[in-house]
Amino acid sequence: MPEQEDGNKGVTIVGGGLVGSLLAVSLGQRGLRVHLHESRSDIRRAAGVSGGRSINLALSRRGREALRAVGLEDEVLSTAIPMRARMIHPLSGNQYSIPYGTKRDDCIYSVNRRALNELLLTKAEESPNISIHFESRLLQADLETNTLVFSDGATGKKTVQTEFVFGCDGAHSTVRRQMMRWGRLNYQQEYIQHGYRELTMPPTPSGDFAMEPNFLHIWPHHKFMMIALPNHDKSFTLTLLMPCSVFESIRNEYSLLAFFQAHFPHSINKIGVEHLYKDYFANPQGKMISVKCSPHFMAGNTLILGDAAHAVVPFYGQGMNAGFEDCLVLTECLTESGGELAAAAQLYQDNHWSDTHTICDLSMYNYIEMRSHVTSPLFLIRKRIDNALHYLFPSLFIPLYSMVAFTRIPYRRVVERHNVQQTVIRRGLWGLSLASLGLLGYLIFKFSGMEVALRHRILPCVFKCVVNNYLRH
Repeated sequence: MPEQEDGNKGVTIVGGGLVGSLLAVSLGQRGLRVHLHESRSDIRRAAGVSGGRSINLALSRRGREALRAVGLEDEVLSTAIPMRARMIHPLSGNQYSIPYGTKRDDCIYSVNRRALNELLLTKAEESPNISIHFESRLLQADLETNTLVFSDGATGKKTVQTEFVFGCDGAHSTVRRQMMRWGRLNYQQEYIQHGYRELTMPPTPSGDFAMEPNFLHIWPHHKFMMIALPNHDKSFTLTLLMPCSVFESIRNEYSLLAFFQAHFPHSINKIGVEHLYKDYFANPQGKMISVKCSPHFMAGNTLILGDAAHAVVPFYGQGMNAGFEDCLVLTECLTESGGELAAAAQLYQDNHWSDTHTICDLSMYNYIEMRSHVTSPLFLIRKRIDNALHYLFPSLFIPLYSMVAFTRIPYRRVVERHNVQQTVIRRGLWGLSLASLGLLGYLIFKFSGMEVALRHRILPCVFKCVVNNYLRH
């Protein structure tokens, strides 16, 4: 017989990563009985980190507000590193910065992935309403009867019944797969042709940062790029992103060094040749996937959030932030629905699913901007125009990146507003150009002697011809 997930209003969360653990804290604070199942062992008791997995993430407004709602924002920011601009490292070596916004507090924060996950798990464990089950992998789910089967280290399998299921189990979600078997769920998955490999830039021999820490560093090269985020231990985590075919062409230390000398020469001394060899060949090559699906809510009792519902490529820094905002939106829907789970989930589905599709598309677009556009003079001019307009008309004009990173405007509204703003700018520039041409033409006409000719020779001749033609008829 299935065991009962005990307690009043017992719910089950599948996946104890960032989104699942935050959701557990949030629902526990609302008085719900929560069972959090995580397939891995407790990361707080595991030594080291998994090689090749990024150890830091970019936290922005949406994620901050979700953390604030559970009382953890200040604690997270106390160890985070603010990044106020992009620092661009062109091949020439003449680096320059592009601010993220127009105000000093317009910054994103480099946060440690593992430390944040550990903090959320500890916060969840402190609640008497929350039970955490590690090494408990979902094997199958019957959505009609709310029956879940988990792997169990002692007995092999454990069957439980629950009132409601939240799937927060990542891009390859088992909960989503069970939803696809149960009903009509539209699903789109795309692997991009680029992979990534993690590297590390260690502190200097004196124990300081090797580069300025309050920036997100970018080495753009059109078809590929490298980025770096600062860590609390004075190192940087570097992510090399490029087509898989380029990775395949680097087979040994000689070809790796030749590649860096050709494309990232100014980073070699900061990384260290031996350190570069070690990281590159020890860390696995990662894949990047974009997932869209709808609906997120099904069977009256199952809702997917985070990467399970909308895995995004990492180029807008919104994967974690979008997942955290899912939790915040759901709790807002719970308040609006009077705490009724199915009604809140339906409200969430109706109002939020299109936003998740939009951030998937925005993230794909921003890769092109990061690896290529940031080197274009026209891009830099456009950014200055956007920032100037925002400074002059802060409530009327907000740059696209600022709307994504520094507001909670729904993603779909962000794109709609951005399109309107760009239309206004284009028409304004066309109008300004025409006015400038008209003024230039008038000045040429005024001071070239043509005005006198027009007034005293051309117009009288035209008038005489018209009159004579009229009289003949």
